[in-house]
Amino acid sequence: MTKKENKISIPDNNYSSLIKDISSILETARRTSARAVNTILTATYWEVGRRIVEYEQHGAERAVYGKNLLLNLSSDLTKNFGRGFSVDNLELMRLFFLTFPIKQISGTVSRKSDLQKSESKSRNLLVDLTIRFQLPWSHYVMLIRRVKSNEARSFYETEALRSGWSVRQLDR
Repeated sequence: MTKKENKISIPDNNYSSLIKDISSILETARRTSARAVNTILTATYWEVGRRIVEYEQHGAERAVYGKNLLLNLSSDLTKNFGRGFSVDNLELMRLFFLTFPIKQISGTVSRKSDLQKSESKSRNLLVDLTIRFQLPWSHYVMLIRRVKSNEARSFYETEALRSGWSVRQLDR
């Protein structure tokens, strides 16, 4: 015995047009939300890179780079957050910060009594960074690895954003 479907018969006066319109809205929403997530992740990776560099430098102008820091971070972050925090990825985040510096970014509040202010600052910082870094993470990885000149990197970043290049188009 099969169950009858509970589909109500609707006259076809533009029903297919309604389905097409709603489908278009849903597809646009999915693309837009995926882009927003990508942008937030990219901004987050820049901030992770900044924290690594600042930790390495301990206030000094230049740091002695230590591989053990990335090994320990990789292990702990992978344990807490899963994949995506290999030593290589953490090194890319570190290089991302160093390759794409932003002068106006202020440090976070360090006193524990200011935790709420610090969380608010972190949220605002991510919003500011999402405005600066609008390409997906994979584009920035490509620019870090393949383009050595700051001027060329800036050109390709601008063109990829303006022209909507995929990472493959950027690679070419």
